[in-house]
Amino acid sequence: MTATILITGGTGKFGRQFVRHFANKGWQILFTTTSQNNADSLIKELADDSCLIPLIVDFTQPQAALELVKRIKDDGYRVNHLINNARSRSFLQTDSLGQASREDFLAEYLLDVVVPYELSMALFNTQPSELITITNIGSQYGIVAANPALYEEYPKQSPIQYGVAKAALIHLTKELAVRFAKLDIRVNCIAYGGVSGRVDECFEDRYAQLNPSGRMLSDSDIIGPLDFLVSDNCKAINGQTIQADGGWTLW
Repeated sequence: MTATILITGGTGKFGRQFVRHFANKGWQILFTTTSQNNADSLIKELADDSCLIPLIVDFTQPQAALELVKRIKDDGYRVNHLINNARSRSFLQTDSLGQASREDFLAEYLLDVVVPYELSMALFNTQPSELITITNIGSQYGIVAANPALYEEYPKQSPIQYGVAKAALIHLTKELAVRFAKLDIRVNCIAYGGVSGRVDECFEDRYAQLNPSGRMLSDSDIIGPLDFLVSDNCKAINGQTIQADGGWTLW
């Protein structure tokens, strides 16, 4: 089925994989990014811009989410699937004691919880008959606390604001699933484990020893859960969090 999907954070590590996957399926893709250069790079990489609509947005700005949905509506697009994936690593700072500033804590919560709420509500309010699914991109750290054995400098390398915000995102998923159920709009979350590619070999080795699967996720691992949740075969799944972490949260 051809559909229109809105993917926030479309040029990040996860977002690029999501955009590529749905482009290969022939879907129309609206994706957000804070950088026109990053958008151009992704479109060039995929070598086919016929189904790609980049949207340059800074979600930290007041009214950004509402203005984006208005722009989408005014341009004539009707969103069937929303993927709340936008985030910024710049808000994951800690001081010498491993503690977060109020500014970083609030900024992380803004992107991980408030913006997904605003986008979800805005689409629900403006085009409820077209919206089919909302998928929030979470983390294993929204379910369990970080394992100190994974880090060389814990808690400095494990910013507490990240896990707290992801935990709130899981509950937001449940609340929205109940509120939107009357219109058959399904809201789910994926709690991903760590993905290889951003850390050194020593970190990956420690991670492997702490995870039943014995490895970090690969880029290809992140597609399956999302593809399942947006499919017509997933109509019975609502308000749930899929733990796509290779078994990390089992121990």
